[in-house]
Amino acid sequence: MSKPLNWGILGTSFISAVMADAILAEANTHLYAVAGRSLAPLNDFTDKYDFDKVYQDYDALIADPQVDVIYIALPNHLHHEYVIKAAQAGKAILCEKSLSVDMAKTQVALDAVAEHKVFFLEGLMYLTHPFAQKISQLLQTKAIGEIKVIRGNYCAAISEFVNPESKGTLYNLGCYPLSLMHLVMQQAFGDDIFSGYQIQAFGRRGKDGNICDTSANFLFNNGVQAQLHTAEDFGMYSSFSILGSEGYLELKSNPWLPQASGNKIYFAKYDGEGNETEFEHIEVDAPGNGFVSQVTQVREALEQGLLELARPAARPQDSFTMMQLLTDWEAAAS
Repeated sequence: MSKPLNWGILGTSFISAVMADAILAEANTHLYAVAGRSLAPLNDFTDKYDFDKVYQDYDALIADPQVDVIYIALPNHLHHEYVIKAAQAGKAILCEKSLSVDMAKTQVALDAVAEHKVFFLEGLMYLTHPFAQKISQLLQTKAIGEIKVIRGNYCAAISEFVNPESKGTLYNLGCYPLSLMHLVMQQAFGDDIFSGYQIQAFGRRGKDGNICDTSANFLFNNGVQAQLHTAEDFGMYSSFSILGSEGYLELKSNPWLPQASGNKIYFAKYDGEGNETEFEHIEVDAPGNGFVSQVTQVREALEQGLLELARPAARPQDSFTMMQLLTDWEAAAS
């Protein structure tokens, strides 16, 4: 492209700053515009970053002809509305996870993306990082045999900071282990595996009335079990493991916050001894963290005229299926 891509950011939350830092670190696109409705946080944000344009109206930023790609960093329950508006304006879209908190609105938003033929990516940034790519490659080798059980857990103390309308831990944190479970199952068994499953779940509600702590057991039609847990009102904790017929993979670092270094995978056979191959202990390095990888992949896709990324990143159809899984988890835990 003849000029660097211009980013427009909707919202001035913590995650907006993380993405702004990633755009600057990647250094091949331009931090062009920001929009925020509340003047004080908007001023604080623009004091830190040098934008060409500053708006107090989200629609005005979307309408700016110089904006090439819009990053939607608003609370979850607003995502679908601005996905639709950005698609109608012909803009490329990076929408923070989760895509929505409502299945019907998810469908309308993705229909708009398809109708207007715009680039779309849900911001599960870890799926663009080489760490996720390495996990995917290892599973393709069938190094652990046939997948039998998946276990994932993600907790963080965020309950005091999230918008109550974002519907709690499922859509703020649970989307991470669920999305990785989705990738593993899809890769091993194809999309048809999600056409039939049973789910049992339990949930505890927090002060805002939303589910703040919940566990779910998925049983797929082929017998594979997935045991997932998420909570938003106690400390940071992450774990993810995949048990196969011959061995297991365990992620020793947080897979949902991959960094430039220190991303670790452990592979072992069931006899208790590490497999004496390249898969025993693996550490994955990258040019930057997951947000930097996300900026790079969005840029490269737009330079190539693509409308979506390839797996392991989330494609629009993957976002739809993951929202259905989250919706079913919420219903079972309610």
